[in-house]
Order: sequence, then structure tokens, then C-alpha cells
Amino acid sequence: MDINTKALKKNAFRVTKVRGITASRIRVPGGHLKTEYMAMIQGIADAFGNGTVHITSRQGFEIPGIRFEDMPEVNQRLQPIIEGLNINQEAPGKGYPSSGTRNVTACIGNRVCPYACYDTSAFAQRIEKAIFPNDLHFKIALTGCPNDCAKVRMHDFGIMGMSRPHYEKDRCVGCQACVKKCRVKSVEALAFRNYKVERDERTCIGCGECVLACPTRAWTREGEKRYRLTLLGRSGKKNPRLGIDFIKWADEDSIIKIILNTYEYVEKYIDPNAPGGKEHVGYIVDRTGTEEFLKWAMRDVNLPQGAELIQPLYWNGIKYR
Repeated sequence: MDINTKALKKNAFRVTKVRGITASRIRVPGGHLKTEYMAMIQGIADAFGNGTVHITSRQGFEIPGIRFEDMPEVNQRLQPIIEGLNINQEAPGKGYPSSGTRNVTACIGNRVCPYACYDTSAFAQRIEKAIFPNDLHFKIALTGCPNDCAKVRMHDFGIMGMSRPHYEKDRCVGCQACVKKCRVKSVEALAFRNYKVERDERTCIGCGECVLACPTRAWTREGEKRYRLTLLGRSGKKNPRLGIDFIKWADEDSIIKIILNTYEYVEKYIDPNAPGGKEHVGYIVDRTGTEEFLKWAMRDVNLPQGAELIQPLYWNGIKYR
């Protein structure tokens, strides 16, 4: 059977080592889904695949062993999953309209984890609605706190929940539980002076350990959702590097605007000869320079009061050539 492999990959199917056999990739933005969809995935794997499912490193599912001629039927069977996860489509029943932008990943967030500042799955799903479908090669990940269980610094955009702690000194009994916890589990941003706790705002990373440790609720989380945004981490064959801090105490609207601006920047400057039409954002920034990237990324961005833009940006990492 003749097949357009470019169209196959755009439709979120994989070219495999076996002629005439493909694998279907299923997006799960934020890594959270109802169990009813797992039963549907099993049904597709049993009916059209080889009876197995691979859980990908990006929190999606991959169903191997699908014949090329069965792809239209598989796309039909995927429809309730796509609709149930509220993923943007161009033609219902035709499967996924693109696969360049990878599944947006997230830790489990504060639905379950006591350390997480926010519901990371919900924010991941909001980002998904803003950016998908798109054929550009972007990787975005969210983590609920600076523990960074989602390894966000290995992505083009890493989003880390930060909780600005609020201190009511009249409730403090001087037990220093928060000071001890910050010293042992965080960055020593707290000190005990004159029988009260002092917080170094420049050192604080917004982890919330003081809030969890305080027995009298002298420390609480402020209600506004804030994040640390890191930029341009990557793995890959050459020049891997960790993402660097870009903005502290950013809000959701600003982060989404910066990501959308970066899509436009990449469309302008991507190498037309890049393999598969894909190029890591970091390589484009290396080529155009940081100032040009910032001009595009920060266009019409209104950061909230208290947000800190980290400058200058310094890229570093392993150099193989």
C-alpha cells in the first residue's frame, strides 16, 4: 500500500520498522484522563494493534501494530477520546490534525500532591487549547513546585509553580519550624530575628515549605497564581542543555502570550532546510541572537506587578562540536 509518510506523521501516526505497520499516538494534555478512555484505548489496541500499549515519556499513549489500511477506522475510534479530552480538531473523525507540537506534560499538581502550588493539569489543558494544532516542534512541561518532578528544565518552555508566602507575625509563636524546614528542604530564605521570622524575597523560590511546616498558620499561600518560566532546555544528539530562568512570579496570561509569540518568531526564522521541517527553538535563538528573540517573545506582554525578568540571558550546555 502506497502511503504519504509526511501526511501519516502529521496525523499523529508513526513510521515504524515494519513495512505497512504504523503506531497511533494519543495526546493526553496534562497527563490526566478518565478511566473510560483507557478502556477505549484498549479496544483500539486489541482490534487494530498488536494488543499492547506504550506509555510515552510525554504522558501520552502509543498503540503499535496498526496496519496502514486501518488508520481511517482507528481515527474514527479515537474521536470520542479526542472530544472527551477537549482537543482542538479541524475535521472530526479524521484524528489529530498535527503532531509537531508535542503533548503538554504536567506533574499531578495540587489535586493530589501537598507540595504542589497549583492544578498543573488544568493549566496544561489551557495551554493545549491555545497552541494546538501546530506543526512546529515545541515541548512544554509544567510542575507544581520547585521540586520539579516533571523535569521542566529539559523543555523549550518549563513552567514551575511558585507560591508567594504571606506572613502574619501576630500568629507566629517563634517555634522556628519554618526556618528549619527552609534550611533543610529549600534555600535558607528564612531567618529568625527578634523573635520573629524574616524572609529574604530575593532568595525565596516560592516552594511553600514554610506554609506546610507552620503549626499556627502564620504562613499561608497568597491567592494569586504565580510561576517561574524557564526557557530553551533540550536533550537531543548535539548540544543538550538545561533551561534557564527567564521570569519569576509570572502569571498564566503572560506565559501563554510569550509562548504564542514564540510560535510566530519560529515561523519567521526557522531553517527551511531543517530535517522534517522541525528545529529546536534554542538553535534558532542561537542563530538570531537573544535580543531578537526577546523582541518577539515579549511583544504586548503585560507582566503582573512583582514579576522579575531575568537579564541578561546566558545560554550554556554541553558542546559536542
